[in-house]
Amino acid sequence: MTELTATHHAATTRDAGEPQHLSRGKVGISCLIITESFFFMCFIVAYLYYIVILQVDDGGPDPSVIFRADIMVYIASVTLLSSSVTVVLAARALAAGRHGRFRAWLATTLALGGFFLLATVLEWKHLIGDLGVWMDTSSFGTCFFSLVGFHALHVVIGLSALGLCLLLSLRGHLPQAQAERFEILSWYWHFVDVVWIFVFTSVYLLRVYI
Repeated sequence: MTELTATHHAATTRDAGEPQHLSRGKVGISCLIITESFFFMCFIVAYLYYIVILQVDDGGPDPSVIFRADIMVYIASVTLLSSSVTVVLAARALAAGRHGRFRAWLATTLALGGFFLLATVLEWKHLIGDLGVWMDTSSFGTCFFSLVGFHALHVVIGLSALGLCLLLSLRGHLPQAQAERFEILSWYWHFVDVVWIFVFTSVYLLRVYI
């Protein structure tokens, strides 16, 4: 009896001393986020260098003219950042097995992200259709559409993945056991939201108000 107790104690001590490792999914999404961060960094640095620092004027328009009175981009930004809160609430609801709340919060997240994309489409329609600005018209067009377009692509990817999760949940194929996988997906959505803070600051604040 004493030997069994000692053996159990040794095994418990060994297990307690072993480091806790992240799951493969969390390691994978972390590596993806780090890699994508470097891509965004390149686009942001290029925009800051040519548009904010050098203030290259090769056909414009100047960001300080077209963005200063555009209140929609500020509303869209708040909407997108708010979706980080709703996706956290959705993840918590799924982990607790509350599928009704999970679907409601996830649908809200999709609506907020969809509104942001709609605002982006309307902004591009104004720039391209009304002002005639595109990637080949000026340095601003090249830097702006590359940076904002790259971010919009990530929003589309994130919304597509979240939309698939909602569809699976409605069909009963997303049980509570998949809560960790959904949490991993939410990390990607948080990344998209955080990146927008840097994009928004670079594009809509620095050149406009400084």
